[in-house]
Amino acid sequence: MADERRMFGLKTVALAAVAGVVIYAGMAYSMKSTDQARFCGSCHVMWEQTRSHQASPHAKVACNECHAPEGGVSKMVFKAKSGTRDVYENTLGTVYDVIHATKDTKAVVDANCRRCHEVTTLNVNMQAKEYCTDCHRHVPHMSRKPIATRSAANE
Repeated sequence: MADERRMFGLKTVALAAVAGVVIYAGMAYSMKSTDQARFCGSCHVMWEQTRSHQASPHAKVACNECHAPEGGVSKMVFKAKSGTRDVYENTLGTVYDVIHATKDTKAVVDANCRRCHEVTTLNVNMQAKEYCTDCHRHVPHMSRKPIATRSAANE
């Protein structure tokens, strides 16, 4: 009887460990794949942002290196909350022509700007505006293409 309990306990622990590895791998894969411009641009309302990002100095930076907190549980929670809101707004809500970042998103983007560009900001009055993007609005995504250079409507 003791051997059966011990064996049951070992099997339970092994099964839990395998399940944990599978769940972790699945989460890691989904986190990585949803960080990429290809994923973000797959939604038609993000097409312009994706195209402008690809033509910007930040083109080699994954979307969520700027748009989500750095690593860990806070990143997962933020992405789940933002993703759920985006899916709701784009399926049941009103889709706006201009996408406006929430206060939470602005704070995350600002923290990531300051983290990546820390040395650059040493000689800058960072209290002049609330967010980096207040002055540098078009740096990560650039502005829309001039009308004369557009190859299709709404570029």
